[in-house]
Amino acid sequence: MSADGPVRPDARPGDRALAPDTQRLQADECLITPDDLASVSVIEEAAYEFPWTPGNLRDSLAAGHLFHGLRAEGGLVAYAILMPVLDEAHLLNLTVAPQRQGQGWGRLLLECSLRLAAVRLGARSMLLEVRPSNLAALGLYAAYGFRQIGRRSRYYPSLSGREDALVFRRGLP
Repeated sequence: MSADGPVRPDARPGDRALAPDTQRLQADECLITPDDLASVSVIEEAAYEFPWTPGNLRDSLAAGHLFHGLRAEGGLVAYAILMPVLDEAHLLNLTVAPQRQGQGWGRLLLECSLRLAAVRLGARSMLLEVRPSNLAALGLYAAYGFRQIGRRSRYYPSLSGREDALVFRRGLP
């Protein structure tokens, strides 16, 4: 993939593209608990110009959203947040630590998210929003069968004001 950008749907453009080969990655999948939120916050703040606050993360976890991640070499390298809505999983956040971007962690985490949404949440589809400027995420989601179903005007904050969100969905097995 030649597009640049991190994995999270609203990430800044200009970071490295994702590596297509995830088989070489050694990681443990994990569920994120309140004890992990400090590590999540560190990644969040490093990855975004407009990060979720520690309070946003705590509230999301307390609301029952499914937080999961990937650990490698003893530390959290990526995490995702899924919000169940009836028979759908809304991917609220998929973030890879900046120093790990471009190595395939985003692909691996998306694969885990799709599996957890179907198996653990019983979802029949997944929905997400992504910035039009996040070319790497757009390529990733297209590669995994997501199709655009809408656009939310002025959804994300940006340094130049607001940026739209493209809305994508795909079915789950």
